Amino acid sequence: MVTVTPTTAAPTAAPPNARRRPGGRPVLRLLILVAIVAVVLYPLIWMVGTSLKSQEEIVNNVGLLPERFTPGNYTAGWSNFDVSFGRFFLNSTMVSLLTVVGNGLSCLLAAYAFARLRFRLRGMWFAVMIGTLLLPQHVLIVPQYILFRTLGLVGGDWPYLPLLIPQFLATEAFFVFLMVQFMRGVPRELDEAARIDGAGPFGIFRHIILPLSRPALVTTAIFSFIWTWNDFFRQLVFLSQLEDYTVPVALTLFIDSTSQSAVGPMFAMSVLSLLPVFLFFVAFQRMLVEGINTSGIKG
Repeated sequence: MVTVTPTTAAPTAAPPNARRRPGGRPVLRLLILVAIVAVVLYPLIWMVGTSLKSQEEIVNNVGLLPERFTPGNYTAGWSNFDVSFGRFFLNSTMVSLLTVVGNGLSCLLAAYAFARLRFRLRGMWFAVMIGTLLLPQHVLIVPQYILFRTLGLVGGDWPYLPLLIPQFLATEAFFVFLMVQFMRGVPRELDEAARIDGAGPFGIFRHIILPLSRPALVTTAIFSFIWTWNDFFRQLVFLSQLEDYTVPVALTLFIDSTSQSAVGPMFAMSVLSLLPVFLFFVAFQRMLVEGINTSGIKG
């Protein structure tokens, strides 16, 4: 009898490049990230530095930092007009917050109808709603102005109605689509269990869809606030009185083609106008990322 003894294969040596740690790649990535951050932050840093320059230095000094700090631009810009600039901040805050409420309520109800309810021609109406995203705002503003002026809402006792009424009618197709995508990811077994317990469509919306739609609502709120706060064209068209102006429209008053322009105070108020948007974004940043992830990958 021949006994065969198993032989153990000798371990193969690892290739010489396998244990080498990439030395230059982390440094290269860091340099690229620093360069990108510098490009992104340069306009902001330049604007902050320019807000602290005098009128003469703004023309002669194009550097980031001022040679002589002029903090008086902030006080001059705040009281540059017959109306305090704080009034413009209040107007923008009111319009932005009401827009957030209107988009949140109306778009959530419209999305619930498209995602959960069954009715005739639902697919066609959803396609028509998505098709409105292809219409530029400058095309829609003309018939909107004619309609609201015919109804007597332009220049009325409360001039913000033309800006707010569309937001309470689910006219923002992007937010409706965002919430529809989110609701399609909610298991329908929850709806069936609620129906067994005797809940109707409104009960399902109130007790199931609404609590679970918090990430999508936060995403809608953040984008609505930022877009409304930065909106210039629609607010310029519908607002005509100085005391009714919002921050974007009021900033254009610092530039006067017939007299001397107050560039320093304009940049100072521009810096202050960034603070509400920045604080609003920082407060809901985590929920924003969660809402985008849960709404964009399901459908």
